[in-house]
Amino acid sequence: MGPPGGGKGTLAKRISKCFGYEILSTGDLIRSQIQNKTELGLKFESIVNAGELVPAQIVQDLLSAELETRKGQKWMLDGYPRNMEQANLLAKDYNIDFVINIDVPQATILERLTARWCHMPSGRIYHLEFSPPKEAGKDDATGEPLEQREDDKPDTIKNRLALYEEATKPLIDHYSAQNILTTFTGTESDVIYPMIHDHMEKTLEIPAIATWE
Repeated sequence: MGPPGGGKGTLAKRISKCFGYEILSTGDLIRSQIQNKTELGLKFESIVNAGELVPAQIVQDLLSAELETRKGQKWMLDGYPRNMEQANLLAKDYNIDFVINIDVPQATILERLTARWCHMPSGRIYHLEFSPPKEAGKDDATGEPLEQREDDKPDTIKNRLALYEEATKPLIDHYSAQNILTTFTGTESDVIYPMIHDHMEKTLEIPAIATWE
């Protein structure tokens, strides 16, 4: 668990490498259905284009179908569940061993996400700090102007963070009451991950299969 732009994906990849977990993202599953133009994908596309949320039961059914093909594997969910309805549906079918909650200051997320700019025709992404364009404000390949996506504009990000806080606060309380949630606070993945690694290896006694460096 963690806010948009909090580094969940980066941290999940490190956990996968070090502990042998398969990463499952419901967002990726939904996007795959849309890209493959399946019957379900066409329904998802109309829902997403209308700006609505995919019903929780449909997401859970999609997840369950995927997990049926992965029996015997260790797996972790990246960014799911996102609200109590999804959590309750998940709990009907599966036991959750542990929950990792990433707490990143809002100011850090705003700085991180608002620094992303895009060349809209190609989809090329630049980050003003980590991967800036060769010439400020212009695409490296075409020289055309870069734009900021609506999702990366400050007001939009603030709204996304507010919605996240509203939806996930009950989840944090829910999993804390079960004594399976641990929160890690920081601003950089390189600082947060060693703490997660030690927690999994020493507290949860899950043997690592690779080093994290």
